[in-house]
Amino acid sequence: MEELVYKKQNSYEKAPDKTAAAFEFAKDYMQFLDSSKTEREAVDTAIEAAVKAGFTPYTLGDKVAAGDKRYLNNRGKSLILFRVGSESLDLGARITAAHIDSPRIDLKQQPLYEADGMAFFKTHYYGGLRKYQWTATPLALHGVVIRADGESIRISIGEDAGDPVFYINDLLPHLAAAQSKEPLATAIKGEDLNILCGSAPLAEAGDDPIKRNVLKLLNEKYGITESDFVSAELSVVPATGARDIGFDRALIGSYGHDDRVCAYPALRAILDTDDTTHTQICVLADKEEIGSMGVSGMQSAVFSDLVDELCLALGANPRVCRAASVCLSADVTAAYDPNFASVYEKRNSAIVGCGVAMSKFTGSRGKSGSSDASAELVGRIRRMLDGAGVVWQTAELGKVDEGGGGTVAMFIANRNIDTLDIGVPVISMHAPFEVVSKVDVYSAYEAFKTFTK
Repeated sequence: MEELVYKKQNSYEKAPDKTAAAFEFAKDYMQFLDSSKTEREAVDTAIEAAVKAGFTPYTLGDKVAAGDKRYLNNRGKSLILFRVGSESLDLGARITAAHIDSPRIDLKQQPLYEADGMAFFKTHYYGGLRKYQWTATPLALHGVVIRADGESIRISIGEDAGDPVFYINDLLPHLAAAQSKEPLATAIKGEDLNILCGSAPLAEAGDDPIKRNVLKLLNEKYGITESDFVSAELSVVPATGARDIGFDRALIGSYGHDDRVCAYPALRAILDTDDTTHTQICVLADKEEIGSMGVSGMQSAVFSDLVDELCLALGANPRVCRAASVCLSADVTAAYDPNFASVYEKRNSAIVGCGVAMSKFTGSRGKSGSSDASAELVGRIRRMLDGAGVVWQTAELGKVDEGGGGTVAMFIANRNIDTLDIGVPVISMHAPFEVVSKVDVYSAYEAFKTFTK
């Protein structure tokens, strides 16, 4: 009778022998999180790991051969790694696709101003964040500035113990009677997310002495002027690092789990695999949080161009290759939260600790924006995971009419590639500090590594 009933099983009960490995894997993942708070940093960290694993740079048009381990660095903001297998690409490739951008707050192109004893940066938030969560918390400044002379300056302030941090002011409760009556979505406006960055005036500076002092300090350290903000990509992210949560240390709290909690296992899977038969591709894309647009997003032609070039170099038909390929869209899903049970449908929600979550479809309400994988593909992946002893579960993003969300899956499926969403359940998704289970992270790694074979 037990075989007739489907039941989610906790990894600690189903696979207790994997717990120690999961906790050890989590240590490396937490280091990746702390070094990869922006997509540029994630690319740098991934390349460093790839080089150690024997991967070499690739540019479109380069010659390739079976056994090659290469990576394509797309403008420093997205990355595609691949291993060329011995079998023909006409038989397809094994593809994993995650994204390495996360919700954050970007500086505007003319951000710096002074008002009433303080200097601020004007901002434009990036992705689907809840604005009230970003006030009254320590923040770090990350990014790149291209100076007028063309030199690229990397900036990271707020991560080291001796660094200053930054801050978004909030209203004291004593004066917040009117604000407290507003909905959460509108109590803090986008134009109110101004970054506090200084308060000391420059002596004898004339107008805007605090602003001028900030500019002086930036110029002394980085050689930049105010006009250089025009050619800069600067973002504000939480200054906190990844931490164990709970007495048992079974959970990880951090900024950026969405979607680096899937990107890291996918990266490690292609670096660690010993399979030489199948061609494997790992895509770490940018811009998913704002629609996957642009040259570094999943809708860019760079992925198709890579497949075309590989097929051309190896004597395969790119259209045949894509039709025969399979992709796991490695993106997170919502973990069931008993504190907010009313928006979940528990029977079809992911439960923390029950393994990597397979989502046949994503989208909003009537599956809008979903590729909706076929039953045949789900059956194939299900057999694969079961055969390898991977702990997994099914998942859906909340009740049907509560909202929803999408992934990069539809953009890959639109290229005639069978695609299925599979990823790690996340508590408080898109918050400045999200939470995941260590055993779920490890089961994602096991799933992606099994898939490469």
